[in-house]
Amino acid sequence: MQTVKPKKFLGQHFLTDLQIAKSIADTIDNFSGLPILEIGPGMGVLTQFLLKKEGELTVVELDRESVPYLQKHFPELGGRIVEGDFLKLDLDTLFSTQFCLIGNYPYNISSQIFFKLLDYKDLIPCCTGMIQKEVAERIAAGPGSKTYGILSVLLQAWFDVEYLFTVSETVFDPPPKVKSGVVRLVRNDRKNLSCDERLFKTVVKTSFNQRRKTLRNSMKPLLGKGCEAYSDPIFNKRPEQLSVADFERLTIITQSCIW
Repeated sequence: MQTVKPKKFLGQHFLTDLQIAKSIADTIDNFSGLPILEIGPGMGVLTQFLLKKEGELTVVELDRESVPYLQKHFPELGGRIVEGDFLKLDLDTLFSTQFCLIGNYPYNISSQIFFKLLDYKDLIPCCTGMIQKEVAERIAAGPGSKTYGILSVLLQAWFDVEYLFTVSETVFDPPPKVKSGVVRLVRNDRKNLSCDERLFKTVVKTSFNQRRKTLRNSMKPLLGKGCEAYSDPIFNKRPEQLSVADFERLTIITQSCIW
């Protein structure tokens, strides 16, 4: 039987458990009818279940060995196999309507995938998939958690994040060295931030660059040493103590000081 060899440089670990694959596919059922984009289908363990969904499925695959395999074993995909790098795709040219994003995401680009999701947040009402357990927990973490960080804040500003279940390393070929986690992100009702969105990102990233320090110290690259705003009690806190709303307020303070 023809198979595709997993490639380390692509971060490939092929899921072999069909029940888990079905469970991942079912995470988009609340968005039935929307088109679906799967990242990195490999040999189609998830694809076979997504094809049974109501929404039309498109897959994007970088592995040149996987593409002919998919064409042969899933002819129903037709011309909806996009050969290329998801991170370089212009999703506006692929979809004219909202769509669901899903996949067993390559470990080596999982964070980059979620940063790209932010660029298309109004086009993607639901994003689900499997990533490293550590990254999944970080995305879902709330204020006060040691794993709460840049991705947590930026994603939770626009999405409700839910950690669904853990997947053992034993159900992959080859087995990864870490466990995996399945997450679901659903677009929330937020239309706009109460502050400048670009500066919000900068403030979040700057504050977490020195996450063990108080904001009075970590924000110095933006505000300098003698900023009068440091008298505000928010600067006594560390970044992991701040909610999304707190970061909006911190951004407004920062904006008033530097603009």
